[in-house]
Amino acid sequence: MRLLLVRHGQIPSNVDHLLDTAVPGPGLTPLGERQAAALPRALAGEDIEALYASTLIRTRLTAAPLAAARGLEVIVRAGIREVSAGDLEMRPGDSPEGRQYMRTVFAWAAGDTALRIPGGENGEEALSRYDAVIAEAAASGAGTVAMVSHGAAVRLWTAARADNVDIAFAAARPLDNTGVVILEGSPSDGFKALTWAGATVVPAGDSGPAGEPVDAAG
Repeated sequence: MRLLLVRHGQIPSNVDHLLDTAVPGPGLTPLGERQAAALPRALAGEDIEALYASTLIRTRLTAAPLAAARGLEVIVRAGIREVSAGDLEMRPGDSPEGRQYMRTVFAWAAGDTALRIPGGENGEEALSRYDAVIAEAAASGAGTVAMVSHGAAVRLWTAARADNVDIAFAAARPLDNTGVVILEGSPSDGFKALTWAGATVVPAGDSGPAGEPVDAAG
């Protein structure tokens, strides 16, 4: 399966660099609407057979132009929603709480999935729900699947599940709004990242430490 993980278009909280993860969340900014409208053209070379979005408003609005252009139904699944910030909700991404959030996310990717975000979920819960949607898509038989999801969730899942992406790589590369990570593989055989926001992904070395967090949720 070819898997396209797409971050949603811009929302007001992205402009203000706030941890905004609650459902249903805000809609898109005018720039976010333009980003969503540009997505069909950006992905014109991809033979997308299935299109998923999370339960947050912003992912469904981002997916809508692509769905219309391809004649696809948007399959809404809670499993690919953003990592819950819990008690850290709406804290600035560059605050101690914001840095705690991203440190925890990348600790999960490194295998310490028992850690829990205060008032939120732990890594086992976050990865299991995301894995379930990936498995559903793989079982559908679709050759290429696009999923409109969220920045921290995409970086977490890719760092944890792609054989050639380590934590240091994902921590150093925040995804811009409507940035895309393209992978190939399957739940049984594993995944390999091909491109990250347009750049080719080279084989990773040994996984490094989580590193300093570089991006707020969204």
